[in-house]
Amino acid sequence: MAEQKPVAGSGQRSGPRHVAIIMDGNGRWAQARGRPRLFGHHAGAKRVREIVECCPELGIKYLTIFAFSTENWKRTQVEVTGLMSLFRRYISKEMNALAAKNVRVRFIGDRVRLDAKLIDLMDKLERKTENNDGTHLTIALNYGGRDEVARATKRLAQDVAAGNLDPEKVDEETLPRYLDTHVLPDPDLVVRTSGEARISNFLLWQSAYAEYEFIDTLWPDFSKEELASLCANYGRRDRRFGAVKT
Repeated sequence: MAEQKPVAGSGQRSGPRHVAIIMDGNGRWAQARGRPRLFGHHAGAKRVREIVECCPELGIKYLTIFAFSTENWKRTQVEVTGLMSLFRRYISKEMNALAAKNVRVRFIGDRVRLDAKLIDLMDKLERKTENNDGTHLTIALNYGGRDEVARATKRLAQDVAAGNLDPEKVDEETLPRYLDTHVLPDPDLVVRTSGEARISNFLLWQSAYAEYEFIDTLWPDFSKEELASLCANYGRRDRRFGAVKT
């Protein structure tokens, strides 16, 4: 699904339709309270529900959250195992509520390294919500932007080799059709919590023209009021997409 960009200098001041969030700071939030890092991850999972629920009132149709990166496997075995357990528990616990609230859930990322039970739950949640047309929640799990582009390029190359795609017709509109996010519009606003000012390999291709907000708030403390403020800031920005006002 291709998202039509507004005309440069058109004066558009609407809020973001697609918000992507790098949910950072769970571990530091827990450590500041003298608790183990997994305590912060559980608090962060609870925060997801509030943010998903407030999307309709803020005009956010698409919400994409970065739950676990391809680099996160480098963390301690205790933390990785705890996170995988948390993901399974979250999906099981929230499945009916998400379906009832008309949320459409998708997962992006490479599922190869994930365990069979988690993959089964992911598939079940996607099937259960596939006909919902409210908020589109996309969860990036074992996701990396470079990995996604590499996998997409491999599929594109296979189509070229099979004679299904003319290499002379490959352009910047071709590759997005092979990305994990091919059915989603590009994000308008990317938010990173916790005071870090880097994108950490998140939606590299899709965020070419996104607005960024790097905020100090740790993810478990992030509120719908702060999200509303960020959306309002977005609405005041002049998005020219490389052009100039005439």
